[in-house]
Amino acid sequence: MNKKKILSKVLRYVLPLYLFTLLPLSASAQKFALIDMEYILRNVPAYERANEQLNQVSKKWQAEVEALNTEASTMYKNYQNEVVFLSQEQKKKKQEAIVAKEKQASDLKRKYFGPEGELFKKRTSLITPIQDEIYNAVKDIADQRGYSLVIDRSSNSAGIIYGSPKVDISNEVLQKLGYSNQ
Repeated sequence: MNKKKILSKVLRYVLPLYLFTLLPLSASAQKFALIDMEYILRNVPAYERANEQLNQVSKKWQAEVEALNTEASTMYKNYQNEVVFLSQEQKKKKQEAIVAKEKQASDLKRKYFGPEGELFKKRTSLITPIQDEIYNAVKDIADQRGYSLVIDRSSNSAGIIYGSPKVDISNEVLQKLGYSNQ
């Protein structure tokens, strides 16, 4: 009975330690690196200039939208003050004009700030070349030093910035699923 307890303790404590020490020997050596993208971007003057341009154009466009909203609001207040003196036809015309002005403001806001709006396009044209340049630098360093992964430590989700094609098994997954890689 003592032998069983001793063997049980050995298996419970020693075997996991033994396996834990052998694990690094069986895994292929992967090299990883971290970057702080926020730090990098703060130290790229072109990025700061691009952000300043975006802020200026955003303020200008926001002022245009607010001017139309103010105009629509003024039209509505005037309408409320005059409504008792207007005929049905005049009321209808004024209401239509107010709705048209509100729609104009809404359309302009969507044009400038919508998902595919002018601000998005401007940001893409200014920021994408900088991001591409940073990506290429990260990739070159990773290739030179043999890093398999480069992880951004500044993001909350620690997004992968660069992954070596050597560790990418996407095509194998597609083949396993029955899709051929083209």
